[in-house]
Amino acid sequence: MAGSNSIEALKGTWDHIKDENMDAFMKEIGIGMAARMMAKGIKPRLVISENGGKWTLRSESTLKTSTIEFTPDVEFDDKTADGREVKTNIRFKNGVWEHSTRDKHGKEWIATRFINDQGQQQLVSYFMFCLTIKTWFLVS
Repeated sequence: MAGSNSIEALKGTWDHIKDENMDAFMKEIGIGMAARMMAKGIKPRLVISENGGKWTLRSESTLKTSTIEFTPDVEFDDKTADGREVKTNIRFKNGVWEHSTRDKHGKEWIATRFINDQGQQQLVSYFMFCLTIKTWFLVS
């Protein structure tokens, strides 16, 4: 599944290039129709950095910029893009960034991030129940 690169290769700036099944995923986690329609046109830029063991994931778009700071393997309170409160834990395993999120109703989804074998595309796969969603980012 993962490319041969380490977690360190995820650091940098990444531009969204495409996704699959994102509308179905957003619907499943309770995002309303109007917000889903608006989200279809958004092409976020991700900026991933690390300083002294604390990581930052910033998502920038024309609509909104959001930032999460975390220490790997430590659960923290977070908010989804539409403002819902969730619990999040991010782990690094065998070159894969595993981002686990759980909402107050117990719905849980996992996103994995890794670099392809060519080292130029970041693939983010979301898993929830029987849904698999994929988003691709290209190094900027």
